[in-house]
Amino acid sequence: MARFFKNRFFVILTCVAIVLTVVPSVLSLTGNSGLVRNAANAIVSPVRHFFVWVGEGLGGFGEYFTEFDRVRDENAELRSQLNALKDRLYEADVKNEENGWLRTFLGLKRENEDFVFCDALIIGRESGNYMTVFTLDRGSSSGVEVNMPVVTGDGVVGYITEVGINWSKAATLLEYTSSVGVFCERSGALGLCEGTYELRTQSKCIINYLDSDADVRPGDRFVTSGLGGIYPRGLYVGEVISVYPDNYSRGLVAEISPMVDLSSLSRVMIITSYEEDAPSADEEGEVEAE
Repeated sequence: MARFFKNRFFVILTCVAIVLTVVPSVLSLTGNSGLVRNAANAIVSPVRHFFVWVGEGLGGFGEYFTEFDRVRDENAELRSQLNALKDRLYEADVKNEENGWLRTFLGLKRENEDFVFCDALIIGRESGNYMTVFTLDRGSSSGVEVNMPVVTGDGVVGYITEVGINWSKAATLLEYTSSVGVFCERSGALGLCEGTYELRTQSKCIINYLDSDADVRPGDRFVTSGLGGIYPRGLYVGEVISVYPDNYSRGLVAEISPMVDLSSLSRVMIITSYEEDAPSADEEGEVEAE
């Protein structure tokens, strides 16, 4: 305690207190009270200004938080409106896609009035065979059977290989077990479109059994011939990328790219029924002669 009273700060504080007490009293006794008031006001005025400044600062601080709450509420409302707009755009995109699909479906139906279709969604893809085997959401309950063709408005996708009650599997043109009788739309050259192990990862397949003098060149399109009992005649299969000799058969082989983009496919159509219109042997001879 003695150390405290010896502290310089305490001594100064005591002296100031004495001065502030004694000086006003002396001035008042000598009739100089006005001077006391002026001195007091001079001393208190900065303190008043300080508290006014603090009060204004606190008021501004409160206004800041009020403005912050208002902006936060506006942002929440804007986010809600933005989410609603996103939902509307998504619904519009879905409807546009469905309308586009419906137009394609109706267009294909008009071109092939004898076809009976069953639309299907792709709900799965075989692991390691992303573009070769699809799982569809239609099965025997929808009239789907093994060996039914699977198509889109662009052309052939593949055929049904397995059927459950409410699902089925389809092998695409790229699968090595797939084979389709085809002919060149331009020249009429006949061949057999087949999938291969080597080319399926490149989204390509080949056309075998082309005659050595077959008129086939890059850019030609091949369509189904109707031979083989699975696909109806006249559906687009693929476009020729290259042509080269086959050393084993001494004929020609054509590499083709499917007309359907199998990598981005989400919907397909299953042809559950059609009138068979395969060409006769005489008609095949006429096509080859062309």
